[in-house]
Amino acid sequence: MDLVARAERIPLVGETVHSSDFQMHPGGKGANQAVAAARLGYPVRMIGRVGSDTFGEELLAQLVRSGVDATGMRNSKGPSGVAMIAVAPNGDNAIVVTPGANALVTPKDVDENVDAIREAGVVLSQLEIPLETVQHLGGVCARLGVALILDPSPARALPAVLLRNVSWLTPNETEIACCVPEMKITPNLQSPEVMDALVKQCGGVVLKMGSRGANLATKDGERHHVNPFSVEAVDTTAAGDAFNGAFAVGLMLGKSPVESAQFAAAAAAVSVTRVGAQLSMPTMEEANRMLSRGSS
Repeated sequence: MDLVARAERIPLVGETVHSSDFQMHPGGKGANQAVAAARLGYPVRMIGRVGSDTFGEELLAQLVRSGVDATGMRNSKGPSGVAMIAVAPNGDNAIVVTPGANALVTPKDVDENVDAIREAGVVLSQLEIPLETVQHLGGVCARLGVALILDPSPARALPAVLLRNVSWLTPNETEIACCVPEMKITPNLQSPEVMDALVKQCGGVVLKMGSRGANLATKDGERHHVNPFSVEAVDTTAAGDAFNGAFAVGLMLGKSPVESAQFAAAAAAVSVTRVGAQLSMPTMEEANRMLSRGSS
């Protein structure tokens, strides 16, 4: 559950600032990406856990309302995951996540849903569940021949055993530095050297750069820049999740990786014009309307 406070600025270390507004929105990277795909009209199932608290009840209900198949979800005794989010007037945000039940998603949960994974066209994952579980998921996807899109957030170093099973890695500019800790990263995080280092270890990389668009690289040497869409952002929370969900849907609809990234950028642009995470995800009509406007 996202606990969102809007303030005149994101506080510095040790600073207290007044909030002008407080709201609660269903969130979580996995759920956000599932809802993003569902809102675009594509069938999606989610595997995960919520807590035994009232947040858990509402999180599951919101998944169902959004059209997500939640039969792979389980309840764990204790709290659900919670994110505390500070949002500045320009839409920038700072987030602290308490995993709660997300920390209890195990390789067994993956194995119990292997039939659903086998039937999938693509699997989306992130790092708000244990790394051990994500690594196991990567092995299952590789064995079944199912593409895995990994959002490396919250940022951490990624072992080679996981990266080699990733079809698409989708870091932002902060996260990419953590993905390749052996490199001395310069301030120019979009440098070809960083992208090249990662793409040697996985199938492809999409570097999400917010208002500056995205860079895409593939193992066979393709390099593309995807232009952003000019909008007035009010809340960038879950923009990356909107991008990932739409990128997966684009691939499933037969779009090329570059076309899918353009479609994803359009979906993310729609999402930042609205407050909240799951509630900001666009429909197919809205994403296509933004796409037709053209990027900047």
